[in-house]
Amino acid sequence: MTEAIKDYDFYYNLPVDQYEKELKSWYESVTGEKLDLNNPRHINEKLQWLKLYDSTPLKTKLADKYLVREWIRQKIGGQYLVPLLGVWDSFDEIDFNELPERFALKANHGSGWNVIVTDKSNLDKKAAKTKFDRWMKKNFAFVYGMELQYMNIPPKIIAEKYIEQIDQVYDYKFMCFNGRVGFIWVDIDRFTDHKRTFFSDKWERLNIVQHCKNAEMDIPKPVNFDKMLEFASLLSRDFALARVDFYEVEEKLYFGEITFTSASGIEKITPPEVGYLMGNMCTLPPKSPIPQRKF
Repeated sequence: MTEAIKDYDFYYNLPVDQYEKELKSWYESVTGEKLDLNNPRHINEKLQWLKLYDSTPLKTKLADKYLVREWIRQKIGGQYLVPLLGVWDSFDEIDFNELPERFALKANHGSGWNVIVTDKSNLDKKAAKTKFDRWMKKNFAFVYGMELQYMNIPPKIIAEKYIEQIDQVYDYKFMCFNGRVGFIWVDIDRFTDHKRTFFSDKWERLNIVQHCKNAEMDIPKPVNFDKMLEFASLLSRDFALARVDFYEVEEKLYFGEITFTSASGIEKITPPEVGYLMGNMCTLPPKSPIPQRKF
């Protein structure tokens, strides 16, 4: 029988020497499976290993939705970034008069901590402030599964330009291993009827199911596919595993994010052998020190 998952405060206050033990406990509680960190073979096991032993300062910088932008400018060019409208240390600092009618507000130090504003006049600022005040007090590393690369990101709020239909268009995710694209998946209708479909690096449809059903319709190869492949390889070159995300809106390419612990490493993969195939593609690096919490 697995233990119940502990709460945020438990993980936040956990001594570093207990991280391995409690990550194993969390993994078993969520998946029902034992976690072998001495000889990880499945991709999900290797993702847990990477959380503990490869959460480097560079990964922390790139998990920061604000700081990653400069790295992207240097690597592939600022033209592939969604334009930045502002950055603040707290919600109360935001001057909404200076923002356009539509924009996206995001906490830089987590995942999914966003408020999309399609009509500024209808924005419930009180509700938005409540959300951001709560998010700004949280350390995302301890929210779900000890994703330690988020641990030492100074919290900020950023505003980005609203890109028409960016949440409705296809979301292209490139799973890469030391700069080699292993698999691609395309997420569709994430907030309504989520579908996920896998492809090879040659845009061959694959019989893999993860998280939700596959799309039944044909998914055309994106216009910028070759550029996506090139950029995904370049951006992931220094990492044992990295997922690089892109959007394509009216044939224009946008960088989405680079993720090092996709879905916190607990999503079931069908057929099961694919999880081990992905694991074989991931060559673990030498261990780095487990990061210490700075704040």
